[in-house]
Amino acid sequence: MILGIGTDLANIERIAATLDRFGDRFRNRVFTETEQRKAERRKDVAGTYAKRWAAKEACSKALGTGLRMGISWKDMAVSNLPTGQPVMQVTGWAAERLAAMTPEGFEAIIHVTLTDDHPRAQAFVVIEARRIGPEIP
Repeated sequence: MILGIGTDLANIERIAATLDRFGDRFRNRVFTETEQRKAERRKDVAGTYAKRWAAKEACSKALGTGLRMGISWKDMAVSNLPTGQPVMQVTGWAAERLAAMTPEGFEAIIHVTLTDDHPRAQAFVVIEARRIGPEIP
């Protein structure tokens, strides 16, 4: 069952300008150390940050809160599997919200996809509730 869906579109040039203007202050407020290491290794640093920004916005929407109600930017983090597939982890208040919206007997799975076509970066997040235990026909 689908618990939430979120999407966001970010302007890569706006993120680049914010990085130029605020630098580490912006990076450290919004992105985890893992996200920062990934972005700083990439050729398109601003595009990488923009996709992660969009993913955090999309995740907050899928959680049904937007960026309010105590959710922190760093409560949502994007990393990648060895295959390159992006994955979203939630901690803090975002994890509490996810637990509260997940029905008993189910586990929450967060699906995330990222794309960019300069000057835009886009993310979609779908939160699925999957039954724990054997499938019931």
